[in-house]
Amino acid sequence: MVTFVPTRPGRLADVPSFDRAIGGAESNVACALAALGHATRWVSRVGADGFGDHLLARIADHGVDVSAVHRDPVRPTGIYFRTGADRATGAHEVAYYRAGSAASAMSAADVDTAAVRACRVLHLSGITAALSPECRELLWQLTAPRAGGPLISFDVNFRPALWPERAEAAVLLELARRADIVFVGADEAAEAWGVTGGAEAIRQVLPEPEVLVVKEGERGATAFARGPLEGAGASTDAVTAPKPPTRGPSAARPADAAARRAFEPAPRVQVVSTIGAGDAFAAGFLSATLRGLPVRQRLRYGHLVAAAALTTPTDLAAPPGPGHADRLVALDAPAWGRLRLAPGWTQAERAPEEANPT
Repeated sequence: MVTFVPTRPGRLADVPSFDRAIGGAESNVACALAALGHATRWVSRVGADGFGDHLLARIADHGVDVSAVHRDPVRPTGIYFRTGADRATGAHEVAYYRAGSAASAMSAADVDTAAVRACRVLHLSGITAALSPECRELLWQLTAPRAGGPLISFDVNFRPALWPERAEAAVLLELARRADIVFVGADEAAEAWGVTGGAEAIRQVLPEPEVLVVKEGERGATAFARGPLEGAGASTDAVTAPKPPTRGPSAARPADAAARRAFEPAPRVQVVSTIGAGDAFAAGFLSATLRGLPVRQRLRYGHLVAAAALTTPTDLAAPPGPGHADRLVALDAPAWGRLRLAPGWTQAERAPEEANPT
């Protein structure tokens, strides 16, 4: 969607003007992964209008292939307005204008599913599932067990306004059970599914994914893996190898699937805005997955790319350079715990202990 970001703090009723930007869970991840050096493709629908032109141009400028995006001659491009306050505060407001949008009309009949599946990782979001029954059916088909398909990554991205009834949010749980890598916030799991026992309890209701990442805000993130956390299971071959069609609730794993876990604390960050941080975390984690890194390092990459988004006001932020990120990820636990990341830190190509300009 095209995003309108206020030029000053305040209620939507009081803000006099907005700056135009772009936003959207899947496109955010694609743009961040492209900035991290990966070949990415965004598949969606936008209107044959000026906002659609803007979205395609901006996303392409980030290095993302947009050739499979369909231009809808009838339906408009979705837009939304938001306040500068974080989602966690009661002052945060969002006004969506995407009912009947081009994206809401996505379906298996009008999306190039061959282009969608021609990848090593297919990243999907629960937000798309909420747009329409057709979108929901599309995601259901894309997450169906399929030998030799891409690794399925699914970010729950629960938005209460899109799922007014908790029973409806069960759709997100079923989709997550069909994925290989799942990202979910502990707060999301509590609000959407009533799971309040923390990361371990979430793994109990989601034993199926090969990797489950539970985000716990500024505290950090926990990853559960059915394979070893280090070395084997983190290779590039494991990412690209054909997979037997064993995903889904009927393929539930035993309770000891929760035994393999890793926790990595988040570095302390001077937060400007939390918008887009979850998408950035997913991009960092997936980038490290594609590089064949161990799960603990994947978590650290997720934290660093999220920190880049947290220290900027818009949905998208330039991630740290590869050398800079690699040095920070390699820090020992005490040095990692001392990190302080402030706005502008991604441009500070310094020694690890000097990563925080303040």
